[in-house]
Amino acid sequence: MIRTAIPLAACAALALAACAEDPSTVAGTDETDLDNVDTESEREAAAAALEAGDFANLELGAKIVGPQGPEVKTTLSNDAGIFADITSYVACPAEMSTCDPATAPRGTVYTYVHIVYPGEDNDPTTGAGDGADSSDVERATLFRMNRPATGFTGTAGYAKAEALAAIGEKADIVITCDDGALAWTISAGDGGNQWEASEPLTFYWQSTVPPAGPASAYAIDADGIRATGDGPYPGDGQGSANACLG
Repeated sequence: MIRTAIPLAACAALALAACAEDPSTVAGTDETDLDNVDTESEREAAAAALEAGDFANLELGAKIVGPQGPEVKTTLSNDAGIFADITSYVACPAEMSTCDPATAPRGTVYTYVHIVYPGEDNDPTTGAGDGADSSDVERATLFRMNRPATGFTGTAGYAKAEALAAIGEKADIVITCDDGALAWTISAGDGGNQWEASEPLTFYWQSTVPPAGPASAYAIDADGIRATGDGPYPGDGQGSANACLG
């Protein structure tokens, strides 16, 4: 599966002997227990998972400036209330100092970036404003698209350092396709740290199709409840490929 686990980073900072004693490290290897597939469901998930990149390794250029500016700030909500803030933007490759789809070269790859704060981020200047509406979110388990990832190139990922900071050593994020859409499943096991209120996670994916504008295309599962909201979404992309659909 696509995993993130703090013991791997810890081994770089601690003596080898100390790492070998870590209960989450498999004896005689440098793998953590998260790297081992023991059940049929885990094997199926591993087979379906996409390779996850690290947002920290991306080199991005200018952002598209739309009617709302270079970023779209909104919420993920349902009839029960607001369950997350989401700040999104779309960037061109690093060598491009301006990002205008009308003048961008043919074949330009656009990076869609989504920064999600379960329970909102308690910052009255962002998202829904006026502080947190659902700051008691204790466990968010999924961020996903609810429409096909038009033009998806096969490249997607998340900010691994943020995942480690938010979730801890059992951080486990798996990216899969679902009817042409992308889903990031976040699991920290039972108990301990979870992805919870005011802990931002950054997700990204790349497309050959630029956004047509914000659309209700994104969702979060928090405390067993699904909430949806807007974010930049590609245009129709007629004839464009979607790596989720082969």
